[in-house]
Amino acid sequence: MSIFAADALKGKTFLVTGASSGLGKATAIMIAECGGQVLVSGRNESRLTACIEAMKGTNHIALPFDLSNADEVADWVKSIAKKYGALSGIFHSAGLGLVLPARMMKQSHLESLLQSSLFAAFGIARAASSKGVITDGGSIVFMSSVIGSRGQLGMTAYSAVKSGIDGMVRSLACELAPRKIRANSILAGAVETEMIAEWRAISDKAAVAELEGRHLLGFGKPEDVANTVLFLLSDASQWITGTNLVIDGGYMVR
Repeated sequence: MSIFAADALKGKTFLVTGASSGLGKATAIMIAECGGQVLVSGRNESRLTACIEAMKGTNHIALPFDLSNADEVADWVKSIAKKYGALSGIFHSAGLGLVLPARMMKQSHLESLLQSSLFAAFGIARAASSKGVITDGGSIVFMSSVIGSRGQLGMTAYSAVKSGIDGMVRSLACELAPRKIRANSILAGAVETEMIAEWRAISDKAAVAELEGRHLLGFGKPEDVANTVLFLLSDASQWITGTNLVIDGGYMVR
């Protein structure tokens, strides 16, 4: 449940990618609770429909799309703004997780990770740089991970992709600053999503306990991240840009 006022985002429209599950879905639901209109995107249309059914209000729209090509993503976001009006903000949550040692990493694995997260992010950045896509004073939030800043066995490629997101954000903030459009990323620790549930199922209890123990406050909940995204999308964060904001329950201080 959101801690923000029910009308905090009233009259504003947001695009949320990866809204079919996890952090994207939790954030879309929370934006709706605060009065915003949400355009939800993901690859699974039935899951997007379920997301909309869980949201407050009736003005939300499902926009299934494959985010693997930066040029196509840029054109798609521009077409959304042309049809529905300039966006107040975008939360790019879509992306894949992959735990695989570097010695087993193939080109296909790298392409999948890059396409879903970094290529899509660049497409969104390119579209946001065009007038009429994001309102002046708007906000873009990119989902990243603490793994982009900390080493972890089996996450070499995933770490590289998230580091790319964080670096992109810093320079994008400079480019969008003349229009007061903010760009930030969220470095999340382990959050209780479908991805963590799948990892639990294939991991022994000792490994799960060890990872949770590295988070001073334990694993996070989707709402923990969603509340932070809402803060960054709202006018409350109007003096924050180019930041890689850590939301990790204390993981990075160990």
